[in-house]
Amino acid sequence: MSGRNQRNRHHDREVITNHAGELIQHDSSHHLWSPYIDETWYLITSLDDYSRNLLYAELEEKETRWAHIKALESVWLRHGFPFQYYTDSHSIFRFVERRDSVWRKHYLKTDEVDTQWKRIMSECKVKPIYALSPQAKGKIERPYRWLQDRIVRTCARENIRKIEEAREVLAYEVKRYNEQQVHSTTREIPIIRFERARKEKKALFRPFEILYPYESTKDIFCIKEERTTNAYRKISFEGIELKVPGVNPHEKVELRMVPEEETGLTEIRFWHKSKLVGTQKIKSTELKSMQF
Repeated sequence: MSGRNQRNRHHDREVITNHAGELIQHDSSHHLWSPYIDETWYLITSLDDYSRNLLYAELEEKETRWAHIKALESVWLRHGFPFQYYTDSHSIFRFVERRDSVWRKHYLKTDEVDTQWKRIMSECKVKPIYALSPQAKGKIERPYRWLQDRIVRTCARENIRKIEEAREVLAYEVKRYNEQQVHSTTREIPIIRFERARKEKKALFRPFEILYPYESTKDIFCIKEERTTNAYRKISFEGIELKVPGVNPHEKVELRMVPEEETGLTEIRFWHKSKLVGTQKIKSTELKSMQF
């Protein structure tokens, strides 16, 4: 076998799982979901590899790291911490040398920078792994094609023009996929296979818990940054000066930030030496480089 064929064979590997929660395939797909709109929306999904049960599916107008963090929160609060997550190497999930070092220090190698996604994985002891080629993600691509075909047809038939209406179609089709459709590979309905695995203790989900020293899910599912207080016990973030109570000058402070989509505000939670020392809310529009 030639070296080229050997490389292709390696990169097209397929992960085999034997337990629910052993591996969650997570991905996004942008597509023109309705012929009556001019923009593509992003379908973000999380699929249990063993059962093929779709644990999360949502349409978003933009693909942001916060949209993917919301998916983690939804799955983990409902099912617990899984063993592994399987994604592609998009910059939201993974720092890749050369591709991402244009705006980082050039000497950093692949995986030497933790993305926000990877920081959450690390804190919660969930292992991230990455597909080495598009072909390696075939298991999640098949549900995408199934959903895409049905959603597009329904949106065309029902003259759907708003994302809220398309989300209703998506929810209906996901329910049908999970609860009625016999999967072509497992020969089982996904939700039945998933629930039986959990009942028979053939699952690797760990119970969800707020890890010490944190106090809220906001401290887990958030955007994290670190700053140092100046002589006036303030930090500078996004050109904004914020006073941090109870912290001496020249001390490191961790910011754990949660955008509130309903109010347009972002809650900033200040942590110092494993203690929550204060919170503050500012307009999300003022945090231009955060790219929520």
